[in-house]
Amino acid sequence: MWELSQNRGTLSMTVPPLQVVTEALGGSPLARAALAGEAGEWYGHRPSGVAEWREHIMSVRGVGGSWLDQLAPAFAASGAAAARLLHAATSGVVVTTGQQPGLFGGPMYTLSKALSALALADVLQTETGIPVAPVFWAATDDADFAEASSVWLRLAGGARRVSHDQLPTEGIPLADVPLEGCEAALAMLEESCGSAADPTVLAAVRAAYTPGATIGGAYLQLMRTLLEPLGIAVLDASHPAVLAAGRPVMETALRRASEINQELTAREAALTVRGFSAQVTAMTELSLVFGRVQGRKVRIPVSEALAVAAQGGVWSPNVLLRPLVERAILPTAGYLAGPGEVAYFAQVSAVADAIGAPRPRVLPRWSGTVLEPAVLDLLARRGIAWRDLEAPHGAEAQIAAAATDPRILAQLDAWRGGIAKHGAELQALLGLQPDVLDARVVDGSVRAMQWRADRLQRRILAGAKRREAGAMHDVETLRGALFPGGKRQERALSFVPMMAQHGPVVVAAMREAATRHAMALVQGEAIPRDP
Repeated sequence: MWELSQNRGTLSMTVPPLQVVTEALGGSPLARAALAGEAGEWYGHRPSGVAEWREHIMSVRGVGGSWLDQLAPAFAASGAAAARLLHAATSGVVVTTGQQPGLFGGPMYTLSKALSALALADVLQTETGIPVAPVFWAATDDADFAEASSVWLRLAGGARRVSHDQLPTEGIPLADVPLEGCEAALAMLEESCGSAADPTVLAAVRAAYTPGATIGGAYLQLMRTLLEPLGIAVLDASHPAVLAAGRPVMETALRRASEINQELTAREAALTVRGFSAQVTAMTELSLVFGRVQGRKVRIPVSEALAVAAQGGVWSPNVLLRPLVERAILPTAGYLAGPGEVAYFAQVSAVADAIGAPRPRVLPRWSGTVLEPAVLDLLARRGIAWRDLEAPHGAEAQIAAAATDPRILAQLDAWRGGIAKHGAELQALLGLQPDVLDARVVDGSVRAMQWRADRLQRRILAGAKRREAGAMHDVETLRGALFPGGKRQERALSFVPMMAQHGPVVVAAMREAATRHAMALVQGEAIPRDP
């Protein structure tokens, strides 16, 4: 177990059990409106209840059963994942989610997405009796090096952001970018894992992030190693089989590039009228299809789209076209999305309408925070609520105030109260003799004295903080585990150390919470949230 403070050793066996807190997904006003069912004209009807879900699944199954034969090389699935895929290919559907490559698998929400898809597939299969397989779309064709190059690790004394020690690339798919300079980041990851209860997780990272691998390839291998035993198949989006299967959709998008951009412009205007902002800014001179120029992804201009469609080449979809490619090559009953994705699906439907494709169903993924036993123990000992750590200095101020003689703070409060009281009295008296001094001048003097009193209190509390160095160290440790870099845990913190330290326990706890979420989605009930 990772150390809690300089003065505290490893934890005893009396620590509280791991807890998972389910939270609201959040997001932009558009995402929140979509999740509340207030933007149905752009998203379509979400099935509610088992009967509606069964009807929806039966309509999706019409994609045919040959899809797995075509995509099998891109799945390269084994074990439980392969068995579940094969079962779904004969008479069922898939539930999907996905993420672009992230260092060591990326932040916690990568795992949250995968478990959300697994939970929904399980619930749908149980409730409808139709085979449903979860699929994780590994977007290895993505070229966002900045997104893929770093992750936060929780350590004693705070979180640390680690990254690839290599020059960034621009426009090159991450499947083609050689992996370099991970040694220091790997060493820090091992430190964060501490005495790993499940050393196979860290071993999987070492096996994937080796010299000769690519950024996308390392990510793909790690995700397959971790997810396939759970029954989640991982699709390599950059695989030739995927690009070939999606080619008809991309060719249609090129041939109808002008119509698509007209629909997107109209949709952006409609969103603006409702007070929303489009998640993806329209670029009317460019199509939604990437070509390749010297290995780099380049959006094909609308003016060249017809010629490129006739000539052929290596193509890949942009973010607004990708869901339609997925829906065309897989019998997808629903895509589990984060808040940004939920928002841009309001534009995906416009693209679908422009090319005559079915609108894909988007569903909110499960969202939550994991409170590890060490975190719970330390929160209890310091008397801090975990949400208090979200504010930059709130917990520190709370501890400093508790460590300060209450008579000092009471005296400061009395002093401030006296400044305000006597200032008001002086203003009243000067108001009786306006030729002596404008009473409003007193306001400035009162504010100056209040500022000095506040500054004095800050200095007193700063001294208390210095005296409570151990407590401040613990607060930074807690904040690093819960709000690394000032962000929510799931949006920044690596999931590898948690899986390594807690083994299947953390996955089981997150999966249980995701299952409650999935049950609500299927039954059409309010999505559960923990207080």
